Amino acid sequence: MKTSTTTVKVRYAETDKMGVVHHANYPIYLELARIEWLNDIGISYKNMEEEGVMLPVYEMQFSFLSPAYFDDTLTIKTILKQLPRARITFDYEITNEAGKLLTKAQTTLVFVDTKTNRPTRCPEYVLDRLKN
Repeated sequence: MKTSTTTVKVRYAETDKMGVVHHANYPIYLELARIEWLNDIGISYKNMEEEGVMLPVYEMQFSFLSPAYFDDTLTIKTILKQLPRARITFDYEITNEAGKLLTKAQTTLVFVDTKTNRPTRCPEYVLDRLKN
């Protein structure tokens, strides 16, 4: 459906003593990629929250196939395969400069009304961007 690509340069602080990216950094990488995916379809996450809708993570899965290292430039491909309803699910592929697939991941987020703190439907303006 809609795909976006984001690059991240691995910083020294994100690695362990062996120079390998610590697994705790991957949710941050995915968040950066999701924000960029929204920007690519013309939606500001900051504005979405200001308009009363937030997207907390409901579920997150990873398959770590090969390590990433300090100073690597990672490419994160963010893929939306189906139109969201109250939930939105993204698939991710993280590769290094050589194009080697390092990590596969999936996140499911829930659209939540900031006033009621209850799940809500995906805003129409998001659906309109996805249908174009």
